[in-house]
Amino acid sequence: MSDNVKSVITCDLDGKVETFSEGATTLFGYSQEEVVGKMRVSDFSDGQVVLGHVVGWLDESVKKGKWEGDTTFIRKDGSEFPARIKITPTKDKEGNHIGYCGVTNPLDDKTSDEVRPKIDLMTKIFTWVVIMRLPFLSATMVPIFVGAAVANLAGFTVDWGWLGLTLLGGSLLHIGTNTSNDYYDHISGTDELNYNYSNVGLNGGSRSIQMGLISPKGMLKVAIVTFALSAVVGIPLILKAGMPVLWLGLIGFLSGLFYTAPPFRFSSRKGLGELIIGLNFGPLMVAGSTLIQTGQLLPEAFLAGIPIGLLVAAIVYINEFPDHDSDKQTGKDTLIVVLGPEKARTGYVFLVVGAFLSIVVLALNGTFPQLTLISLLAAYFGVTSIQTLYKYYNDRLLQPANWGTIIMHNATGILFCLGIWLGTSVGPL
Repeated sequence: MSDNVKSVITCDLDGKVETFSEGATTLFGYSQEEVVGKMRVSDFSDGQVVLGHVVGWLDESVKKGKWEGDTTFIRKDGSEFPARIKITPTKDKEGNHIGYCGVTNPLDDKTSDEVRPKIDLMTKIFTWVVIMRLPFLSATMVPIFVGAAVANLAGFTVDWGWLGLTLLGGSLLHIGTNTSNDYYDHISGTDELNYNYSNVGLNGGSRSIQMGLISPKGMLKVAIVTFALSAVVGIPLILKAGMPVLWLGLIGFLSGLFYTAPPFRFSSRKGLGELIIGLNFGPLMVAGSTLIQTGQLLPEAFLAGIPIGLLVAAIVYINEFPDHDSDKQTGKDTLIVVLGPEKARTGYVFLVVGAFLSIVVLALNGTFPQLTLISLLAAYFGVTSIQTLYKYYNDRLLQPANWGTIIMHNATGILFCLGIWLGTSVGPL
């Protein structure tokens, strides 16, 4: 072990670098100006090591006061080196945990391969979960189940096999959208500039390319393959329910691809991106699911998609707050960029209130059973998220509101679906 070089790096709870010693500059090859306030400590490690080990190391450092061990790090030029690192939690004057300090020494008597942390099968599987952003497929599942509930209310028997195929096709289309968006946000430099991304993928994309989990070319291949597979799954759906399935699928594909892809970049069109997301994952997807079951484009299916679409738009909307700075620098004019974070808070309130108000109207005017009013229970998450947004719209403490919005969408969708399904049917609509 070399005694001549010692790197000392401190970061906040998100891993954002706050101090970078001269030894760190020598060891990692970055200047202080390149790192402080612009990079995270995870940038110095292989992405799978971050996913499979770093979180555990940090937890142990908090529980036991320190974690110490050998690992490999990555220099600015992409080369690896073996090192020993000691991680300790940092605290403020009141004793509150505010970050971490890592002291690193290079190992002269070992190679990178000898100290490289092992990547187990679960980490390899989780890598693909991150790349494709699978946890967020609930945005596809909710409207498809609501569409099936509408078909049941209309007096049709739901075919679970066709419902499963619909879920598969919709999920593949969603994964293609996620991965193509990541690819084009990388190409445009948006994700590269994003310093305020979430460590759990709430905003700033999956970070898969930036973490080295997959190459840009690999991400593009995943997008192409999943889009192609969604088209294959769509063939029997078209044969069953007719050409409207094709047109809905094409709308989903084109708007998903060009959400971030040039020349349209819908996400940069001052609200057009948020509108498209709301329509695709709301009225259009609900109507498409009902269409597969009934062979008809029922007006009630489009109406059922309104609250679902508003809430999924709210997810995208609130996740854009932390991305404001990088989006603005790269010309990605989301509504948060156009309005400014402080004024944009009102837009979130309108989306949430609009969603629950639409459920009330649809229930009271007889379009859907009054049992759907149980969906209003999920408004609790909207209230707490609004309170958090207004207080922490420009702070890392916004994350509970990001999660709250996702929970609100899922809970509302489930309760709305149950309300439609279990409510009194009025016969074929």
